Amino acid sequence: MNHDAAIERLYRQHSRRVLATLIRLLGDFELAEEGLQEAFMAAVQQWPSQGVPEHPAAWLIRTGQQRGIDQIRRRQTSRRHAHLVAPDEPAASLDERSIQHDPLRLLFTCCHPGLALDERVALTLREMCGLTTEQVARALLQRPATLAQRIVRAKRRIRDAGIPYEVPDARALPGRLPAVLRVIYLVFNEGYSQSAGDALVDVSLSAEAMELAGALVRLLPEGEVYGLLALMWLHDARRDARQGPDGELVPLEEQDRGRWDRLRIRDGMAHLGQALALTPTGPYTLQASIAAEHVRASSAEATDGRRIVMLYEALYRQQPSPVIALNRAAAVAMRDGPEAGLRLLEALEAHKAIVNYHLFHAARADLHRRAGHSREARLAYEQALALTSQQPERRFLQRRLAELTTSSR
Repeated sequence: MNHDAAIERLYRQHSRRVLATLIRLLGDFELAEEGLQEAFMAAVQQWPSQGVPEHPAAWLIRTGQQRGIDQIRRRQTSRRHAHLVAPDEPAASLDERSIQHDPLRLLFTCCHPGLALDERVALTLREMCGLTTEQVARALLQRPATLAQRIVRAKRRIRDAGIPYEVPDARALPGRLPAVLRVIYLVFNEGYSQSAGDALVDVSLSAEAMELAGALVRLLPEGEVYGLLALMWLHDARRDARQGPDGELVPLEEQDRGRWDRLRIRDGMAHLGQALALTPTGPYTLQASIAAEHVRASSAEATDGRRIVMLYEALYRQQPSPVIALNRAAAVAMRDGPEAGLRLLEALEAHKAIVNYHLFHAARADLHRRAGHSREARLAYEQALALTSQQPERRFLQRRLAELTTSSR
């Protein structure tokens, strides 16, 4: 492996953790981001001749911290930064335990109740997980310009309000949990099915989300934390089967179930059992229960569609969102046939966000195809293609469209 490739690999492996620690050490998002970039620029210049350090993350943190301190000095720092330029910076701030906890500190800081919910989600995805503004916008079904403004506003609010960079105590944790769980799951989803690009899966993002949830369940062993862990493990168990030999998307009903990871399924089912033992049952536990029905079945035809619809009904009562309604319609179609699903999808067309969501049109296309409505299916596939930039999904939709064209000749 050449030096550039090695540094690129190390960037993907360490950059998010390095940034989380630099935010703690420098007390400023912008300074930390600049320090991170300068540290990797220094690595590009020095490592090819000097070799990669034994502990590259620690080297990057120290270098980024020093670059940040230099920047503060150049700016003739204000009093609130004075402690950062002191020569006796405590060594404990760079110990391994502190560094390991920094991603959780950053997660809870970004999800502080002093921020609006949309600011919490957007900031965490952008700053902690390294997603681009465009990726965050797609994940949240919002415009990139709107997301960029929210991120800037959130950073300013953290600075002006003096929001602490810490994991809250046990009394404050439950109220902080829902936004944190939502963020973790959005990160997992972006890794599990990337919103753009040539690859379907970014294993590092999914692994980061699962690791965060594992750390969180040790801190707060509540039902919904176990439910989210179960949901992610059960989805991740199907990861390899979701792609064909050339990276093409393989839908659930066509997947080779022999490629599903049985150890991950076992662990996911164990987490689900822990979640169900704790009440009340929340939305992540319900979604994990739906995923469990799929992995229990020996084939798509053997899947218990009746129970899946029942679980989606319960989920929709808790979270009456158009995306849940879309998934419920797909489940009804699996149980009662494509026409029944199409009737439910028609009712969603009044929701502006959902009609700009490519999976809505992909679902419509699939149900029209199954119902024998070739013209309507073609139009829906074309709409879905116009709304997605994720290449494996585009190839899948193009293949379905080509099959329709061929069969209609």
